[in-house]
Amino acid sequence: MKLYFQYSPYGSSNVFLLGCDETGDAILVDPAEFTVNLLRFIEKNGYYVRTVLVTHNHKHHIRGIATLMKIYEARIYASKAMICDFPSTVVRDGDRFDLCRGLDAEVLSVPGHSSDSLAFRIGKLVFTGDTLQAGLIGSTISKYGNALLRRSISQKILNLADDTILLPGHGPPSTVGAEKRFNLGFDDEAKKNRTRKYDLFL
Repeated sequence: MKLYFQYSPYGSSNVFLLGCDETGDAILVDPAEFTVNLLRFIEKNGYYVRTVLVTHNHKHHIRGIATLMKIYEARIYASKAMICDFPSTVVRDGDRFDLCRGLDAEVLSVPGHSSDSLAFRIGKLVFTGDTLQAGLIGSTISKYGNALLRRSISQKILNLADDTILLPGHGPPSTVGAEKRFNLGFDDEAKKNRTRKYDLFL
Protein backbone atom coordinates (compact mmCIF):
# COMPACT_ATOMS: atom_id res chain seq x y z
CA MET A 1 0.00 0.00 0.00
CA LYS A 2 1.33 3.43 -0.98
CA LEU A 3 0.22 6.81 0.32
CA TYR A 4 0.06 9.89 -1.87
CA PHE A 5 -0.88 13.47 -1.08
CA GLN A 6 -2.49 16.28 -3.07
CA TYR A 7 -2.84 19.85 -1.87
CA SER A 8 -6.09 21.53 -2.87
CA PRO A 9 -6.09 25.36 -3.01
CA TYR A 10 -9.85 25.16 -2.50
CA GLY A 11 -10.07 25.50 1.25
CA SER A 12 -6.32 24.81 1.60
CA SER A 13 -7.31 21.18 2.04
CA ASN A 14 -5.42 17.92 1.94
CA VAL A 15 -6.51 15.08 -0.32
CA PHE A 16 -5.03 11.65 0.38
CA LEU A 17 -4.79 8.70 -1.97
CA LEU A 18 -4.00 5.17 -0.84
CA GLY A 19 -3.06 2.86 -3.68
CA CYS A 20 -2.73 -0.92 -3.57
CA ASP A 21 -0.22 -2.03 -6.21
CA GLU A 22 -1.23 -5.65 -5.78
CA THR A 23 -4.89 -5.15 -6.71
CA GLY A 24 -4.90 -1.72 -8.34
CA ASP A 25 -7.57 -0.51 -5.90
CA ALA A 26 -7.34 3.06 -4.67
CA ILE A 27 -8.90 4.88 -1.73
CA LEU A 28 -9.44 8.64 -1.72
CA VAL A 29 -9.82 10.46 1.58
CA ASP A 30 -11.69 13.79 1.53
CA PRO A 31 -11.55 14.61 -2.19
CA ALA A 32 -11.75 18.39 -1.95
CA GLU A 33 -11.13 18.59 -5.67
CA PHE A 34 -10.75 16.00 -8.39
CA THR A 35 -8.38 17.62 -10.86
CA VAL A 36 -6.98 16.58 -14.22
CA ASN A 37 -3.56 16.12 -12.61
CA LEU A 38 -5.00 13.81 -9.97
CA LEU A 39 -6.82 11.79 -12.62
CA ARG A 40 -3.66 11.49 -14.70
CA PHE A 41 -1.71 10.34 -11.66
CA ILE A 42 -4.29 7.69 -10.79
CA GLU A 43 -4.42 6.38 -14.36
CA LYS A 44 -0.64 6.48 -14.81
CA ASN A 45 -0.20 4.24 -11.77
CA GLY A 46 -2.88 1.81 -12.91
CA TYR A 47 -5.25 2.51 -10.02
CA TYR A 48 -9.04 2.45 -9.93
CA VAL A 49 -10.79 4.47 -7.22
CA ARG A 50 -13.15 2.06 -5.48
CA THR A 51 -13.49 3.75 -2.10
CA VAL A 52 -14.03 7.30 -0.85
CA LEU A 53 -13.70 8.10 2.86
CA VAL A 54 -15.39 11.28 4.09
CA THR A 55 -14.33 12.63 7.47
CA HIS A 56 -17.10 15.24 7.54
CA ASN A 57 -19.61 16.87 5.22
CA HIS A 58 -17.97 20.25 4.64
CA LYS A 59 -17.80 21.40 1.04
CA HIS A 60 -14.07 22.11 0.93
CA HIS A 61 -13.43 18.42 1.70
CA ILE A 62 -15.99 16.80 -0.61
CA ARG A 63 -16.48 19.01 -3.68
CA GLY A 64 -14.44 16.66 -5.87
CA ILE A 65 -16.84 13.76 -5.35
CA ALA A 66 -19.22 14.99 -8.06
CA THR A 67 -16.47 14.76 -10.67
CA LEU A 68 -14.96 11.56 -9.32
CA MET A 69 -18.26 9.68 -9.47
CA LYS A 70 -18.59 10.47 -13.18
CA ILE A 71 -15.40 8.50 -13.79
CA TYR A 72 -15.30 5.74 -11.17
CA GLU A 73 -17.90 3.57 -9.50
CA ALA A 74 -16.65 4.22 -6.01
CA ARG A 75 -18.28 3.38 -2.70
CA ILE A 76 -18.54 6.31 -0.30
CA TYR A 77 -18.22 5.83 3.46
CA ALA A 78 -19.44 8.63 5.73
CA SER A 79 -21.62 9.29 8.76
CA LYS A 80 -24.41 10.69 6.56
CA ALA A 81 -26.57 8.77 4.08
CA MET A 82 -26.08 11.28 1.24
CA ILE A 83 -22.88 13.06 0.27
CA CYS A 84 -22.96 15.50 -2.67
CA ASP A 85 -26.27 13.94 -3.72
CA PHE A 86 -24.71 10.49 -3.88
CA PRO A 87 -25.74 7.67 -1.53
CA SER A 88 -23.11 6.64 0.98
CA THR A 89 -22.55 3.71 3.28
CA VAL A 90 -23.24 5.02 6.77
CA VAL A 91 -20.58 4.06 9.32
CA ARG A 92 -20.46 4.56 13.07
CA ASP A 93 -17.86 4.54 15.82
CA GLY A 94 -16.06 1.21 16.04
CA ASP A 95 -17.15 -0.06 12.62
CA ARG A 96 -14.58 -1.91 10.55
CA PHE A 97 -14.69 -2.64 6.84
CA ASP A 98 -12.39 -4.01 4.14
CA LEU A 99 -10.70 -1.61 1.76
CA CYS A 100 -8.70 -4.03 -0.33
CA ARG A 101 -6.80 -7.26 0.11
CA GLY A 102 -5.34 -7.43 3.63
CA LEU A 103 -6.29 -3.85 4.51
CA ASP A 104 -9.21 -2.61 6.58
CA ALA A 105 -10.38 0.64 8.12
CA GLU A 106 -11.63 1.37 11.62
CA VAL A 107 -14.07 4.22 12.20
CA LEU A 108 -13.51 6.65 15.08
CA SER A 109 -16.30 9.07 15.94
CA VAL A 110 -14.85 12.43 17.01
CA PRO A 111 -17.69 15.00 17.15
CA GLY A 112 -17.09 18.60 18.10
CA HIS A 113 -15.84 20.36 14.97
CA SER A 114 -19.01 19.04 13.35
CA SER A 115 -21.61 16.57 14.54
CA ASP A 116 -20.67 14.10 11.80
CA SER A 117 -16.88 14.21 12.23
CA LEU A 118 -15.11 10.89 11.80
CA ALA A 119 -11.51 9.75 11.73
CA PHE A 120 -10.42 6.67 9.83
CA ARG A 121 -7.69 4.44 11.19
CA ILE A 122 -5.87 2.32 8.62
CA GLY A 123 -2.93 0.46 10.15
CA LYS A 124 -0.56 3.07 11.61
CA LEU A 125 -2.31 5.91 9.76
CA VAL A 126 -5.21 7.98 11.10
CA PHE A 127 -6.99 10.41 8.80
CA THR A 128 -8.27 13.03 11.22
CA GLY A 129 -10.12 15.47 8.96
CA ASP A 130 -10.61 18.76 10.79
CA THR A 131 -10.70 17.31 14.29
CA LEU A 132 -6.96 17.40 14.91
CA GLN A 133 -4.13 19.20 13.12
CA ALA A 134 -0.44 19.54 13.90
CA GLY A 135 -0.43 21.57 17.10
CA LEU A 136 -4.11 22.47 16.98
CA ILE A 137 -7.59 21.06 17.36
CA GLY A 138 -10.55 21.81 15.10
CA SER A 139 -12.67 24.93 15.39
CA THR A 140 -15.97 24.72 17.28
CA ILE A 141 -18.92 27.07 17.71
CA SER A 142 -19.37 26.71 21.47
CA LYS A 143 -17.60 25.85 24.71
CA TYR A 144 -19.60 22.63 24.78
CA GLY A 145 -18.40 21.73 21.30
CA ASN A 146 -14.81 22.47 22.28
CA ALA A 147 -15.05 20.30 25.39
CA LEU A 148 -16.70 17.52 23.38
CA LEU A 149 -13.99 17.66 20.73
CA ARG A 150 -11.14 17.59 23.25
CA ARG A 151 -12.72 14.62 25.03
CA SER A 152 -13.28 12.81 21.72
CA ILE A 153 -9.68 13.36 20.63
CA SER A 154 -8.28 12.23 23.99
CA GLN A 155 -10.38 9.06 24.10
CA LYS A 156 -10.24 8.03 20.44
CA ILE A 157 -6.94 9.31 19.02
CA LEU A 158 -4.41 10.28 21.68
CA ASN A 159 -4.71 6.87 23.36
CA LEU A 160 -3.19 5.22 20.27
CA ALA A 161 0.50 4.34 19.99
CA ASP A 162 2.81 7.35 19.97
CA ASP A 163 4.20 6.46 16.54
CA THR A 164 0.75 6.53 14.94
CA ILE A 165 0.84 8.97 12.02
CA LEU A 166 -1.89 11.61 11.94
CA LEU A 167 -2.96 12.92 8.53
CA PRO A 168 -5.19 16.00 8.91
CA GLY A 169 -7.52 17.79 6.54
CA HIS A 170 -5.27 20.87 6.66
CA GLY A 171 -1.58 21.37 7.34
CA PRO A 172 1.32 18.95 7.78
CA PRO A 173 1.20 15.43 9.22
CA SER A 174 2.02 14.72 12.84
CA THR A 175 2.15 11.84 15.30
CA VAL A 176 0.18 10.94 18.40
CA GLY A 177 3.31 11.36 20.51
CA ALA A 178 3.93 14.90 19.23
CA GLU A 179 0.33 15.97 19.78
CA LYS A 180 0.31 14.63 23.33
CA ARG A 181 3.19 16.91 24.15
CA PHE A 182 2.71 20.01 22.06
CA ASN A 183 -0.89 20.45 20.94
CA LEU A 184 -2.13 23.90 21.96
CA GLY A 185 -5.77 22.86 22.03
CA PHE A 186 -5.54 21.25 25.45
CA ASP A 187 -5.22 23.02 28.78
CA ASP A 188 -1.89 22.91 30.59
CA GLU A 189 -3.04 20.56 33.37
CA ALA A 190 -4.41 17.96 30.95
CA LYS A 191 -1.23 18.21 28.88
CA LYS A 192 0.88 17.82 32.02
CA ASN A 193 -0.97 14.65 33.03
CA ARG A 194 -0.63 13.10 29.58
CA THR A 195 3.07 13.88 29.19
CA ARG A 196 4.33 13.14 32.70
CA LYS A 197 5.77 9.80 31.58
CA TYR A 198 8.03 11.62 29.12
CA ASP A 199 9.77 13.60 31.87
CA LEU A 200 11.97 10.60 32.65
CA PHE A 201 13.59 10.94 29.23
CA LEU A 202 14.22 14.70 29.18
